[in-house]
Amino acid sequence: MWATNLKIVGVVLGTLAVYTLIANKIPQLQSEVPQALTLGANVTPEQLVAAGEKLFNGAGGCTTCHGLGTRAPNLLTDEKGTGPIGARCGKREAGKTCKQYLFESLDNPTAYVVAGYQAIMPVMTKQLSPPQIWALIAFLESQGGTVDVTASDIPAQSSAAPGGGSAGGGSLAASAFAGGSTDPMAIINAGGCLGCHKLNGAGGLIAPDLTHVGARRTPESIRRKILDPSSSITKGYEKMAGIMPKTFGTMMTAAQLEALVQFLAGHK
Repeated sequence: MWATNLKIVGVVLGTLAVYTLIANKIPQLQSEVPQALTLGANVTPEQLVAAGEKLFNGAGGCTTCHGLGTRAPNLLTDEKGTGPIGARCGKREAGKTCKQYLFESLDNPTAYVVAGYQAIMPVMTKQLSPPQIWALIAFLESQGGTVDVTASDIPAQSSAAPGGGSAGGGSLAASAFAGGSTDPMAIINAGGCLGCHKLNGAGGLIAPDLTHVGARRTPESIRRKILDPSSSITKGYEKMAGIMPKTFGTMMTAAQLEALVQFLAGHK
């Protein structure tokens, strides 16, 4: 009887020790996380623009590509004679206002790929909350245009896009990443990973193929790459360095991160 109980206690303690070890192996990295925005009904255009400017130049990661003139169109300065984004966004698609065009570009980046550039932008409505998205839109409109984003857009667009339609993943702030699921494919789809990476024959071609990633990277290397994308750059993809969002590690729970790491490590 006592021997059996001791065995059970030993198994329980051993299991706890394993999970504690795994948790402690996850690097605790400092990361600039997009701050939650609390915007009241009386928020002004100036406040929205200021919040959007901080996102654009900081945690939103926009300057990684935009402004270089090589990876993505210039937004704050002239782009091939068309002016800054606020001056041209309302002319990009017939029948769409500047606000509609910018939202859809953030929600479905592959819909409006500017000629001469690759479709490398992640789905930003899966990375930022609705208030952050609309603050960013206000800032972009202010670049040569008129800001017409108001507080009424923010609650309305948590579930619908301007002029009707789904806002895609824009409700991330109200729910856990990937709905809290530890299913690796649910996590991959929520993160929009296949927009850049290929996995088992499906996905993009602008980032390393993940089909056999476990054969070239250890679990520790994969974990580090997710938490700190700049920690290593795969040979041949140097020009794409900085594209991968830095926020995935902070958006996922430890259980989700470990599930994804082990899933990818198993792809030999």
